[in-house]
Amino acid sequence: MKASETLAGNLQKVLTDLIELHVQGKQAHWNLVGTNFRDLHLQLDEIVDSARLLADQTAERMRSLHALPDGRSAAVSSGTRLEQFPAGLTVTKDTVKLITARLEQTVRTIRDVHDDVDEEDPTSADLLHEAITRLEQLAWMVNAEVMPASASVTAPERD
Repeated sequence: MKASETLAGNLQKVLTDLIELHVQGKQAHWNLVGTNFRDLHLQLDEIVDSARLLADQTAERMRSLHALPDGRSAAVSSGTRLEQFPAGLTVTKDTVKLITARLEQTVRTIRDVHDDVDEEDPTSADLLHEAITRLEQLAWMVNAEVMPASASVTAPERD
């Protein structure tokens, strides 16, 4: 199968945000300070590793479909939907919010292209499902660092 321009373009959007998520995750990792530094530092590595793996899988899927992935810095910076990560040191609480927002934006990008991808190539859509599942899990886990207990769902009472 050869990808249409639409399919290739949609997968490129996903690739771009995954690469940018990886880069921003490292930026956060290097400039993190504050309470629970070590835990979040390690968690950011997990996010970076996942973003890199998912980006690689997306790019390789594109090549399988005879499309040309573009991971060059100019293509990533001009094509990403993620806001630029702030320069300088960021405290853990702010970093959690910043990274959670970027994970959620990457998921939105994937969801935005999903139906068109699925229509042309269900196999590529399966890859998108995997990415959504992993990124949503990571967003939940990192955001739990700052989530107030009052935001939790209480279990139903038993009679």
